[in-house]
Amino acid sequence: MSTDAYDIVVVGGGTAGAFAAASAAQQDLDVVLLERKSEDEAGHIACGDAIKGKSTFPEVIDLDYLREEAFTNENIQRAVFEVPDGGTIEYPFETGSGAIVDRKRYGEVLLEEADRVGAELHFDTVVQDVLQAEDGQIEGVTATRKGDQKRYDAEVVIDAAGALSILQDKADLADATFDTNVNFQQFCSAYREVLEVEEPVEYDDAIVFKPTEELGYLWYFPRTATEINVGLGFQMDQEPMELVDELRDDLEDREEFENAEVKDKLGAALPTRRPYDSGTAPGFIAVGDAAGHVNPTTGGGIPGAAKAGHWAAEVAGDAIAEGDLSEDALWEYNHRVLTDFGKRFAAMDLYNIFGTTLTVDDIADVISAMPAQQLIDILGRSGTSSMGWGLKLKTMVQTFGHWGTLYDAYKVNQRASELKEIYDEYPTAPDGFGDWRERRDAFMEDFYAEFGADPKY
Repeated sequence: MSTDAYDIVVVGGGTAGAFAAASAAQQDLDVVLLERKSEDEAGHIACGDAIKGKSTFPEVIDLDYLREEAFTNENIQRAVFEVPDGGTIEYPFETGSGAIVDRKRYGEVLLEEADRVGAELHFDTVVQDVLQAEDGQIEGVTATRKGDQKRYDAEVVIDAAGALSILQDKADLADATFDTNVNFQQFCSAYREVLEVEEPVEYDDAIVFKPTEELGYLWYFPRTATEINVGLGFQMDQEPMELVDELRDDLEDREEFENAEVKDKLGAALPTRRPYDSGTAPGFIAVGDAAGHVNPTTGGGIPGAAKAGHWAAEVAGDAIAEGDLSEDALWEYNHRVLTDFGKRFAAMDLYNIFGTTLTVDDIADVISAMPAQQLIDILGRSGTSSMGWGLKLKTMVQTFGHWGTLYDAYKVNQRASELKEIYDEYPTAPDGFGDWRERRDAFMEDFYAEFGADPKY
């Protein structure tokens, strides 16, 4: 078995991995990115393709080039919710606009840029195990590259290997703070197709959602006026869905998809849970889907993954420079994530938990009544916010007969704000982690009891 040594080994060539590799290379670190797919297939990932815009991305690659090559629709101005009675509810975005990307080209550009700024890319490389010292420090990985066994030694391994990463199964993380409270029920199974339709759709400036029984939703996201990303998912703690059949049934009821041509189809699993309480162990950092960095209400994870990959490389670079690869040295990464997008995603997870107590009709009632900005906030554009009593009374009048459900939704919103305050106080060092987690867990126990929800964690 041949051996190569690097400052940083990044496992996985998605958004988080590409930004981690590019950020490490920009610090003049010796970094290799290991991607299991071939160079031709790299970047081909099942995704809804919707993002807020390139302004949220770290500026370690050529963002103008990324935009020119991969952003296919930058005029997403509204969200449209379809409800079971056949009606629709429209919510305009109050500030800014969203975008839809060609996910494969987007992924290709990220890898091109990581290569351009100095990262080494190894395609056709399947990681099989981690290298771990007796004291618990992760020291690299072993892999098969184009049929040959290889050993990759590293000061720091960045795990960007996606949902239910094999690295976390192989490593012994029991003595670290790394979050091991993870199981398949906290994930979503999803399937999507890219369809070419004959005539431009009327919603080429919108992202369209339709709730399903299994605590999921169908989506219709227009890459262009005639190329639509369509898909659906279900939470794995609910009854399984026949995803392809369910999608096909809905498409057959929609006139715009008559004679549509399937351009691409792909399935995936993704975390619809709160971000990991800690994504670090000695010599090891998890990023993106591998650390639960996904909006649990929508499955969107591109901007958070980009930030996490960038921050992981920055913190790892500082630790390597200091010659200290302990959790203390890497802890700043956790603090950045959990006090930034991490606290918003943890707050949004409360809506996911609340949703398990509702029927699809109840969910439609909440969507129908909730003021526009509240729904946009839940989708992740600006986090959760407070619903004043005036707005609450207005929505209750509009939906006579569903006051109990709506009042519960209001209470969830208030509790989400309380949870964000707890995350604002995430400790700056590992020695405060235990007390912080006890406080957060006590909050969650109260939340489950208040809404009659089964514990998720």
